[in-house]
Amino acid sequence: MREIVFDTETTGLSFQGGDRLVEIGCVEMVNRVETGRTFHAYFHPERSMPPEASAVHGLTDAFLSDKPLFGVRVEEMLEFLGDAPLVAHNATFDMSFLNGELQRCGRPIVAMSRMVDTLPIARSRHPGAKHTLDALCSRYGVDRSHRVLHGALLDAQLLAQVYVELMGGRQIGLGLVAEVKQEAATPVATAAKPRVARPPRHFAPSAGELAAHRAFISSLADPLWGAEATTSRT
Repeated sequence: MREIVFDTETTGLSFQGGDRLVEIGCVEMVNRVETGRTFHAYFHPERSMPPEASAVHGLTDAFLSDKPLFGVRVEEMLEFLGDAPLVAHNATFDMSFLNGELQRCGRPIVAMSRMVDTLPIARSRHPGAKHTLDALCSRYGVDRSHRVLHGALLDAQLLAQVYVELMGGRQIGLGLVAEVKQEAATPVATAAKPRVARPPRHFAPSAGELAAHRAFISSLADPLWGAEATTSRT
């Protein structure tokens, strides 16, 4: 199964409010294994970059000044996406910007039925815990030491590793292997052999053992069963 894990960086929180997509990073996975194929692009937002947004991802007006418009690379991006499910963390946010840009340049939007949101998956797996990408990386031992600022491709690569862990780790397909091994280990029925009953064995104490027991009982100081019980038993 082919899936695309992706992330975006934007000028703000609302496409409808005038914010724009400035970066997208996509990672291809087949059967939840990264293939090494990626798509990464920066876009000129046709507006200024707010300082609070630049503080998150480090993208500035100067850096984006020579980057193409979204429409210039849209076909290349759509070809990479194909018809695969799209995996993102808090996916409704990323999908709103992706579809906003697609609609703005006259392309069909991506059906929301293709969206796989890892945020509710994480909440279901780990209720009450933190569910940020950083927190999930820490939980699953995903190295994020090189993540100083948010970056769409880097975050998509980190999320791809987290997604595998959220969906059961690297044990995909082991259930089938276990079933095959169990089937192979099932013994073939054979004719039952008649069982021969063994004669009963007696384990009565010897005279020496009885004497040793009486000596031990008589040596106990103030036993719970009292002197009378001790006398009667010995």
